[in-house]
Amino acid sequence: MHKGNLMETNLVIEGFKFMGLGMGTVFVFLGIMIVAMNIMSTIIHKFFPEPQPKASTSAPSSNAKKQDNNKKIVAAITAAIKHHREG
Repeated sequence: MHKGNLMETNLVIEGFKFMGLGMGTVFVFLGIMIVAMNIMSTIIHKFFPEPQPKASTSAPSSNAKKQDNNKKIVAAITAAIKHHREG
């Protein structure tokens, strides 16, 4: 082997070593970050639980509001499609 070829091989091997070190560092950091976020999420949910929705006694009126709202949404989507097709 020539000395130049051996030196290039060593540089490639060094490059792979640095690449592995960098990727390993990022992988370990991301793992630590995921664990830390899960711990923080557990603590937050323990001290600040999400409020439970209250069951409403006026179900028919809320159902009528939902249907009216759905009709408005369908009308808006239809108008947007019509406007888009007309240019």
